[in-house]
Amino acid sequence: MTGGAGTPGPVAVRRDGPVKEITIHRPERLNALDVPSFRAVREALQTAALDAEVRAVVLTGSGEAFCAGGDLESMERARLSGDLPTLFHELTGEQELSVREILTMPKPVVAALPGVAAGGGLSLALAADWRIASESARLVPAFPGLGAVPDGGLTYFLPHYLGIGLAQEVLFTNARIPAARARELGLLHEVVPAAELGPRSLARARELAGGPTFAYGWMKRLMLSAFSESLEGQLALERRGAVEAARRSELPEGIQAFREKRKPEFHRPK
Repeated sequence: MTGGAGTPGPVAVRRDGPVKEITIHRPERLNALDVPSFRAVREALQTAALDAEVRAVVLTGSGEAFCAGGDLESMERARLSGDLPTLFHELTGEQELSVREILTMPKPVVAALPGVAAGGGLSLALAADWRIASESARLVPAFPGLGAVPDGGLTYFLPHYLGIGLAQEVLFTNARIPAARARELGLLHEVVPAAELGPRSLARARELAGGPTFAYGWMKRLMLSAFSESLEGQLALERRGAVEAARRSELPEGIQAFREKRKPEFHRPK
């Protein structure tokens, strides 16, 4: 991916045209996150969301992991000092904000998993709109092994993706789900050889970046509201979104392209 690197630290940011790649960069810790590094992830996501030139985002991890969740070294220091409740209040707060940035971002987010996504890292991955993993990747709840309560929306995502029965099985057994099985369950959209993960995730993000970003943003909003809205409320939101789309450039372009029997150009690079 071309483009200038971001500020050195726990997160590396690169730009390739309309695609921004955000890489969690703590490979020596399997990209586990403490409060400052979770904050860096959240700030990188927020910046991408606000950048009108960015039309799709890739979220990935450096080295052989996506993200191993919360950083156990910081937890041990807090345990020894008696500050564990304070740490978890801050840690889960930053994680919640990061998940919200992914869910509410008005553009698609692709999660590229080179390896394990565990605990809070699994929550981040499941919040994304498209998940691609290497064949060696594993999805692991991790929380039960620590005696911790799941956070980052994991108890929301798993029951909605899997149903309550399978979600119970995954959580109460602390299952290590191989990539192939996760694909069968619908937790992943694609599984590719490790060497193809980077190119494929970038290619998918470029495909999405060339699509109707405004409509994608509304699709994200509508799919999320579908779990809490009544049918009447959902119909009203769909109508509102349809009217808003008619005021933008994407829908007129799509109609014209259909009539002219050509591929629509929702985004023309400057």
